[in-house]
Amino acid sequence: MLEIKDLHAFYGRSHILQGVDIHIDKGQIVSLLGRNGVGRSTTCKAVMGLVPARGSIRYQGEEIVGLKPHLVARKGIGFVPEDRWIFPGLTVLQNLQLGLKSRKQKGRWEIKDVFTMFPNLKIRRDVQGGLISGGEKQMLTICRTLMGDPDFIMIDEPTEGLAPMLVEQLAGLIKEIAQRGVSVLLVEQKLSIALKISSRLYIMGHGRIVFEGTPEDLKTNQTVRKEWLEV
Repeated sequence: MLEIKDLHAFYGRSHILQGVDIHIDKGQIVSLLGRNGVGRSTTCKAVMGLVPARGSIRYQGEEIVGLKPHLVARKGIGFVPEDRWIFPGLTVLQNLQLGLKSRKQKGRWEIKDVFTMFPNLKIRRDVQGGLISGGEKQMLTICRTLMGDPDFIMIDEPTEGLAPMLVEQLAGLIKEIAQRGVSVLLVEQKLSIALKISSRLYIMGHGRIVFEGTPEDLKTNQTVRKEWLEV
């Protein structure tokens, strides 16, 4: 589905990604872990074409490095950034409608699915996005991306600031996304949710991948957890 090889990215003279290798298969949930500032979000932005990058990013066998973000999105890649991009002056329903890939073509997700999974969004469907809670904004951002019917979705720090109940709802949503055949790259700091729902995990440190394995591999590797994850 997605294969990243020897990926490099820069912010000015700062060499952020220093030869990143990642692969994700169809329908997998793969987590990218690590401390703040190691390059996890930059990896997502490089895939999306939001930062200049060199190396190889092959999506469904096609090289996409250098493509503009709107062309990457048209390939079937969705991105949920960590800062919860919504249109604050539009209602919840209008935000969801803006995400629709096509009003004529039926995708995996419909607005009624969103309202079934998240009744709060249904209740607040006519409320402006800027007036809903932080947790509701996070759910709205993810669900608006799903309206575009992506085959692969990157979700950056979705649990940050969420109450435990919403974290559980989010975990259920991510599992449901994968069950519908969509591959997921989850950028996360909460080890518990990553271990619970991921097929495989990567840990990033200093712009490189320093660990790859299954949740069970990471659970038994105290040295890696202590060196690259624990504060």
